Amino acid sequence: MSNQENNSPKPPKNYVTTRRLTEQELFHRASELLEEKLARGQAFCNPNTVKDFLRFKLAHSEREVFAVMLLDSQHQLIEFRELFYGTINAAPVYPREIIKAVVETNAAAVIFAHNHPSGVAEPSDADKRVTDRLKTALDTIDVQTLDHIVVGKDTVSFAERGLL
Repeated sequence: MSNQENNSPKPPKNYVTTRRLTEQELFHRASELLEEKLARGQAFCNPNTVKDFLRFKLAHSEREVFAVMLLDSQHQLIEFRELFYGTINAAPVYPREIIKAVVETNAAAVIFAHNHPSGVAEPSDADKRVTDRLKTALDTIDVQTLDHIVVGKDTVSFAERGLL
């Protein structure tokens, strides 16, 4: 086989369902497929890929969910964890639990994410404060905080806004 044949893209897979899927089921399955693809060696270095992944995971929740993407030193996904659940406009976040997840998975970097069920992705002052607290806590154990993504109808990246 020539190098050109080895480097050619694989044909897209076709998927068939035996029943109708709800919107929630469809988004859940799309996030699983994206997670599988990215877990096979692609790093989460492209902000748009991260945003798409998190939008599929969190955008359709009716209550606030705070999650963390646990990444290795090459920024490949080790695990995505939903850690905290709240109400329609807030979720408690505990640095201790995030550090515990980082240590359990031996993560070298993290990306935080949470949704705003209202659909407005603009970070609140409380979002900024909790991000600073988490980043400070993780800095003490040499774990890099790459970003914090807020998911609504759109997504907002703290890194892109210079908030990290």
